[in-house]
Amino acid sequence: MSVSLSNMEWKLMNQLWSEAPMTLMQLTRALEADTGWTKHTVITMLTRLESKGAVRWEQAGRAREYYPVITAEEARREETAGFLDRVYGGKLGLMMSALVEDKALTKEDIDELTEILRKAGEKK
Repeated sequence: MSVSLSNMEWKLMNQLWSEAPMTLMQLTRALEADTGWTKHTVITMLTRLESKGAVRWEQAGRAREYYPVITAEEARREETAGFLDRVYGGKLGLMMSALVEDKALTKEDIDELTEILRKAGEKK
């Protein structure tokens, strides 16, 4: 499933991924300090996410309990692919070159990437 999330939607989804199911009031309380969102903002976000197919709800007594439909991993992969396509025309090498030129990679990053590439090479 292909779902693109806004920055605000990521905040709400991260909360659901960590503590689902959650009611509207639980989500509002959990996000209020960090975002300042009111109940009405959370309702708007949930409605948007439901229309995108990212969340669903079940009736639980008087309240609705909200669940993520997509996994965090699915959302991350979609976001990564979209970013790579938008910014680097889908060329991973261009992105890595930019990171190297900007000195944005630490020794630990380079070691981690080297290990990932080594494992990928073993699969071929």
